[in-house]
Amino acid sequence: MNLITVDGGKGTVELDSDGVLLLVWKPETVLTADDVHAAMASVNEIADGAEYPMLIDISNTQAVTRQAKSVFSVKCAASRIALLGSSPVSRVIANFAMARRTLPCPTRFFTSRDEAMNWLHPTPQA
Repeated sequence: MNLITVDGGKGTVELDSDGVLLLVWKPETVLTADDVHAAMASVNEIADGAEYPMLIDISNTQAVTRQAKSVFSVKCAASRIALLGSSPVSRVIANFAMARRTLPCPTRFFTSRDEAMNWLHPTPQA
């Protein structure tokens, strides 16, 4: 599908063929409030008024500023969010982003892409 570069160039957003929004931050990115606002604008642009589950790859993200953390409580086109990380640093970033905030949709951290995707698209129980 269409890949959009987030204003500022620190990440990309796309809607995949399974109906999942994918936000991938570039390696060593330090996320500021402006970066998060720009990403949310890109997500909303791609979603075009609809809501979709979203996978945010923070595997190589270096840090999140306090100002950026405050933006995470703002609603965007995500119906639920899976944060994907691969290191202790990404777990700290995810915990920092989710701590003491009322998040606008269910949000969880994963180290497995498959587990994250299964959570985003749960299989109906028989």
